[in-house]
Amino acid sequence: MESRTLQLLEFPKVLDHLARFAHSVPGQNACLAIGPVADAQSQAELAELLDQFIAFRRESGFALAGFEDLGGLLAFAKGAESILDLDACFALAETLGLARSAREAVRGYSERPWAQLLGLALGCPWPELTWAGLKRCMGADGRLKDESSPELFTVRQEIRRINQTCTKKVKDFLQKENLSAFLQDDFMTVSSDRYVLPLKTNFKGRLQGIIHDYSQTGETCYFEPMFLVDLNNELQGLRREEREAERAVLRMLTDLVRREMDAVQGVFRFLVQFDVLQAKYALAEALGGRPLRADQGKGLHLRNARHPLLVLGGDPVVPIDISLTGDEYALIVSGGNAGGKTVCLKTLGLLSAMVLAGLPVSVDEGSVMPFWEKIFAFLGDEQSIEAHLSTFTAQIRSLASIWERIDECTLIILDEFGAGTDPAQGAALAQAVVDSLMERKARVAVATHFPALKVYGMSREGVRSASVLFDPKSKKPLYKLAYDQVGTSLALDVAREHGLPAEIVSRAEQYLLLEGQDTSRLMDRLNTVAVEKEKELEALRRERRILVEKESRLKERFEQERRKLLQNVQTESQRIVREWQEGKVSRKKVQQDLAELRRQLAAPEAGLEERELTFEDIQPGMSVHYAVWNKRGTVLEKDTRRRQVKIDLSGVSLWADAKDITVAAQAGRGASSPVRQTPSELAAEPGFTLSLDLRGQRSDVAIGELSRFLDQAVLRGAKGVEVIHGRGTGALRKEVHEFLRRFPVVQSFRLASEEEGGDGKTLVEIK
Repeated sequence: MESRTLQLLEFPKVLDHLARFAHSVPGQNACLAIGPVADAQSQAELAELLDQFIAFRRESGFALAGFEDLGGLLAFAKGAESILDLDACFALAETLGLARSAREAVRGYSERPWAQLLGLALGCPWPELTWAGLKRCMGADGRLKDESSPELFTVRQEIRRINQTCTKKVKDFLQKENLSAFLQDDFMTVSSDRYVLPLKTNFKGRLQGIIHDYSQTGETCYFEPMFLVDLNNELQGLRREEREAERAVLRMLTDLVRREMDAVQGVFRFLVQFDVLQAKYALAEALGGRPLRADQGKGLHLRNARHPLLVLGGDPVVPIDISLTGDEYALIVSGGNAGGKTVCLKTLGLLSAMVLAGLPVSVDEGSVMPFWEKIFAFLGDEQSIEAHLSTFTAQIRSLASIWERIDECTLIILDEFGAGTDPAQGAALAQAVVDSLMERKARVAVATHFPALKVYGMSREGVRSASVLFDPKSKKPLYKLAYDQVGTSLALDVAREHGLPAEIVSRAEQYLLLEGQDTSRLMDRLNTVAVEKEKELEALRRERRILVEKESRLKERFEQERRKLLQNVQTESQRIVREWQEGKVSRKKVQQDLAELRRQLAAPEAGLEERELTFEDIQPGMSVHYAVWNKRGTVLEKDTRRRQVKIDLSGVSLWADAKDITVAAQAGRGASSPVRQTPSELAAEPGFTLSLDLRGQRSDVAIGELSRFLDQAVLRGAKGVEVIHGRGTGALRKEVHEFLRRFPVVQSFRLASEEEGGDGKTLVEIK
């Protein structure tokens, strides 16, 4: 895509905002280097990866901290004789530690259908030798550990011995000679890598020894007593041996890095990509947006689109719908100055570029966009005195330069194309350009003031017309689009609003009447009708919300009655089970009584048949039944691309396939009560999800309770159970999982997702 177009659409400003969300300098640089991709497959992979990362981030809450740029460090380490210093090794160890944490966080969700995210995290080999070496050798303070090598361990032991000896000798000497008054400070220090005493300058001639240095004030000299000379000389030799031992360790670590250079670089690239994904997630949160997959051959429908830079700047933004059906190729936007025409075109162009770059966009769920290989924008005044180009000439030359590259995968944005010349000829040329673009099946969005082009937009097949709306009374812009509508330019109203003298505006109105071109009354009427239409639509939407709420209340009443009936049946079932446990009735009698209870529970709904819902039937706020869990819930939102529905099941939110959802009133039979039950209060319905809370119990007591609980669940025909063991140290969870692996009736088990309760709960499937 042309850099000129990206600059006109202000795409680099979006990247600047994105880079601010990154936590590292390499991540910031990677954000600034992002650009639109050239093929639909790459764009789809970017959108899917971001979709998976957003789901992972919201479920796990994991966030990566900042890390150092290893680019120069690794390039230096490739040299055959190069040796990394302590700071470099420490930075490498810290960075690999962060990468390991991120990999493990993603690995914890390996059962999720997040193939691309898992591939990013686990696809590159881990530098095992380098990581093991750095862990063993690097301390938390950035120094090499004593245990890094036998030689380093030995020499440091000797250095500590020298230190202790020096300290003892100095202490004995000071006490014996009573020299505390001669010292500036009552301690031993180091100067020129030798142990010395801070002696007051006026006493320097009273003791035998060597003066190595003076303080900045000159009041203190650093004095080495003669009895420390031999020890200091020995210390110098040990320090030299220590540096050689450390250098040998650093050489070994560098060799490991060189040996596993590809793996280390792969891990670093993963970290940078992870940081970029974090920045994209933060951008999505700031925009209230989402990733969007561009599908070849699809129409254009951006629901409640907002210009990203206006949103990020904190300005109030009125969302607009930008729409073209599959057989429409051109959108002609007309209306008054400062009404939002150019913002509409820029919003379309910038969101398109962001989608092609794999960035989240500020649109609502259900938005659709085609894949465009090329986007060309002609915005503003492109005249150039140096190049001897007028506005009109610059537009023509720019369009001519890209004409041969325009095809069905191209989006063209024309703002006031044909302006700067005779209006009649400019309008004719603009119509001819739009005709030719449509013949090539390119999509084009045009903002215009030409009356002829407005008529063209209303009459030409394959073209859709839209107008920016103004308040009929105040003439203030509403920043909304009304489709299948044309708008007046309101030039005289804008001139009056911005302070042009009234006599000039009055004369202009007279000239307009003389020329017989005053269509303002007709345009005002059309604008008024469009505004009234928008108000009526908003009233209908409010009425729909009221009806949905009323329906929800009625269904809630039904659910309360159903729960009451269910509670009665549960009480009776508990009585029957207790009698069986106490040996008062036989097992056969219990099964007959429970079957009769199930028949009674189903009787009130015997005349109702389940009705499957199509994806289009499902709407937010609708009360539905989720067959997989046999529970009732409320629809929160829809994902048109994945054709999934987000439902709320008594406080637990999850995405579900439409095929697993039916109308709640018909499918509610046998649904579980949301009230958690203890093992002695389990319902006797097949498919009922049972729950056992083991928190606070000793492991032996908990396992015994779990065994009895599973036996009762099998007896009552349960298909799945919930075992709540809490998070804590994880000891109880480990015992529970070990028992479940051995228990013969357990089909499978897994930790609950965050939406289902988190890792403090295990979901068990029974054979």
